[in-house]
Amino acid sequence: MTVRVAVAGASGYAGGELLRLLLTHPEVEIGALTAGGNAGSRLGQHHPNLLPLADRELTETTAEQLRGHDVVFLALPHGHSAAIAAELGDEVVVVDCGADHRLNDAEDWTRWYGGDHPGTWPYGVPELPGARERLRGTKRVAVAGCFPTVSSLAVVPALAAGLVEPEVVVTAVTGTSGAGRALKPHLLSAEVMGSASVYGVGGAHRHTPEMIQNLSAAAGEKVKVSFTPVLAPMARGILATCSAPLRGDVDTAAARKVYLDAYGDEPFVHVLPEGTWPQTSSTLGANTVHLQVTVDPDAGRLVVVGAEDNLTKGTAGGAVQCMNLALGLPETTGLPTAGIAP
Repeated sequence: MTVRVAVAGASGYAGGELLRLLLTHPEVEIGALTAGGNAGSRLGQHHPNLLPLADRELTETTAEQLRGHDVVFLALPHGHSAAIAAELGDEVVVVDCGADHRLNDAEDWTRWYGGDHPGTWPYGVPELPGARERLRGTKRVAVAGCFPTVSSLAVVPALAAGLVEPEVVVTAVTGTSGAGRALKPHLLSAEVMGSASVYGVGGAHRHTPEMIQNLSAAAGEKVKVSFTPVLAPMARGILATCSAPLRGDVDTAAARKVYLDAYGDEPFVHVLPEGTWPQTSSTLGANTVHLQVTVDPDAGRLVVVGAEDNLTKGTAGGAVQCMNLALGLPETTGLPTAGIAP
């Protein structure tokens, strides 16, 4: 089968990563490439690495430009996807890489993003309990946020198995590409290089309610999440350290068994051998999450460390994985598991 695909927001980081993956997808033909302020320019001005598409002109992001495709990826700023999606027919698979359709609770949406809740779509992390079944054959996909992807995959098995109390602490180091391509003074190289800094501290980051939603569903009760993101001097990647108080007598071997049972058959989630810890460099460009789990007996806490590429598994790779499920293709089609190193 040949799947005709459009990418809205093609000049941004997420749009560029989508196109990098789609170029090697054996079932895809790339159609319209659209942008906002960059409409009228060549794609190569923004993504010179995408040589096969470098001479393609970016058009305005309108429903008219996106109609007539089998799949439309919306790599747009938060709050911009819902209006476009509403103009596309039910026959089109729409994959929203923004936050518009991730949250179940309308009050959470209004609190964290403002305005009316645009509705909830099937959630785009196939490895979470029940998610894969909801994604198969769907026409609408809400791609997960990059932090919730790795953090949820790191903690859900422990909560689902009752290993830990519903009180989770997440500290996640990330590269600057997670903030998008718009110019921001605090992301200039002179500000970032040689420095690490926190942001969104004290429950202020918009991905917090998404984590709570995912973890609470796994636990069967409300989970408290304390999330601190850390900006590091690197372009891409997330390293998340997640911990929670143990519930009962659990050792590292028992915890590892839970994780190996949960992810043993997953092609993109890998529990590393004992003594090997995740590092962001191992996941760059790959649609993978690397995990390691241990018990801190003195603190009485489970500690899980996860690494991913925020642009690949954390956004574009997860989006293509969900497209494959929605179309009935093998889930792994066109998705790399080997990272780029050194």
